[in-house]
Amino acid sequence: MNIFNHQVGKYHQIDGADIYYEITGQSGAPIILLLHGGFGSMEDFNSVIPILTEKYNVIGVDSRGHGKSTTGGKKLTYERLQKDVESLLLKLDIKNPIIIGLSDGGITAYRLAASGVFKIEKLVTVGSRWHINDALITEDLFLKISAESWKKKFPGTFTLYQKLNPEPDFDRLFSSLIAMWLDMGNSGYLNEQLKNLTCDLLIVRGDQDHLLSRKSAANLAGLVENSMLLNIPFAGHVTFADQPEIFSISLGEFLKYSRAGS
Repeated sequence: MNIFNHQVGKYHQIDGADIYYEITGQSGAPIILLLHGGFGSMEDFNSVIPILTEKYNVIGVDSRGHGKSTTGGKKLTYERLQKDVESLLLKLDIKNPIIIGLSDGGITAYRLAASGVFKIEKLVTVGSRWHINDALITEDLFLKISAESWKKKFPGTFTLYQKLNPEPDFDRLFSSLIAMWLDMGNSGYLNEQLKNLTCDLLIVRGDQDHLLSRKSAANLAGLVENSMLLNIPFAGHVTFADQPEIFSISLGEFLKYSRAGS
């Protein structure tokens, strides 16, 4: 299997939820963990899976309430998603993964890297907000959309969710995600605390991404010591879908990069 198909995975139970995951690629090779964004699933990464599985053992996770994972009746927060992933990594005895996070998945990954529970080998975030100010800038946009308008604009994500989820409740998922995106508490964004990150970080942003400004991405790159900024022209929020060649080449270089050898 070279892509995620929601047919061959397993479940991990934590705090009332069944978290679905799949593993593909080279058994025994370094681990790459893929964390998707809001309203998505692990299948969002399928365009880059064939490249990653050439050299890596790749794990995809459906975050709580998404894809095949249930909510367990718990409030969705970035902290909650962080703890879900930490529990899964402990179960699988994975201690130093490479993480690639898209949007909400990247925000969760920032929390994972900052927690110190695991030594994150390398971290790649794609279109991921890092400061509450990023969310507040787009607050009006978030509050204008509705579950119905989302279904009309992105029918594919809604159809896949309805097909996959064991307990589909799109209206609940929608309201939960809006609240998570605007969470100003300790369970949300880490803001300037990210200056303490020690892993190598690649910040990827599409130049037409309206959810993460160029200025904010550059500010984070200036804040985190071992970071690189990749601002990809002619790309939106999901850069690896809009500019797969640029993304793949840059990702490959980053994964080969070693501070000791640079």
